[in-house]
Amino acid sequence: MADELKRRLVHASGSGLVALYLLARFLDLPLTWPRFRLLMAVLAAGALVLEFFRLYVGLDWRIYDVLTRDYERDNPAGYALYLISMAAVVLVFEPEIALPAMLMLAIGDPVSGAVSADRLERVKPPKVLLAMFSVCTLLAVPFLPTTAALAAAAGATVADGVTLRIATYVVDDNLTIPPYAAIAAWLALAA
Repeated sequence: MADELKRRLVHASGSGLVALYLLARFLDLPLTWPRFRLLMAVLAAGALVLEFFRLYVGLDWRIYDVLTRDYERDNPAGYALYLISMAAVVLVFEPEIALPAMLMLAIGDPVSGAVSADRLERVKPPKVLLAMFSVCTLLAVPFLPTTAALAAAAGATVADGVTLRIATYVVDDNLTIPPYAAIAAWLALAA
C-alpha cells in the first residue's frame, strides 16, 4: 500500500510540468511552447535511455523496486510510457489541447486508481468511470470549450477504463490517456 501511494504521488507530480509551463507564461519567462516541446522530448528520450539500461544492461536502482510493478520488471515501466505519451501530445497538439491531456494522466489516473480495486478488468466499474470522467472534465474546462472538454474527458475515461490488449500484451493506460484525450478534444474542436 505504501508503494502504491508513492506511485500515485509520483504520477501526480507530472502536473508540475503543466504548472511550470503555465507559470512561465504568467511570469513572461522564456519557456515558450517550442521550448516546452523540446523539454518534453528530452524528458521522454531520457526515460527511454533509462529503460534501455534497466531492461537490457541491468541497471538496478532501488527506486525501480519501489515505483515499478511486478509486470513491469521485464517490460517498459509506466514512468517511461507516461513521459512518452505526454511528450507525444505536446509535440502534436497546441497547449489548449495538450496541457489538459497531460493533467488527465497526472491527476485523473491516480484518482481513478484510488477509487478502483487493484485488479485488471476488461471494463472498470461505473463508479471508477464516473470518477475519472468527472475529474478529467474539471481539469479540461479551464483550457477548452465545454464540448471539447467533455470529449477529452470521455477519451481519457475510455483509455483508463477499458483494457486494451494487443495479443497477450496489456497496453498501459499511461501510454493511452493523453493521446485519447487530445484526439477527442481535437475532433470536437474541428466539428
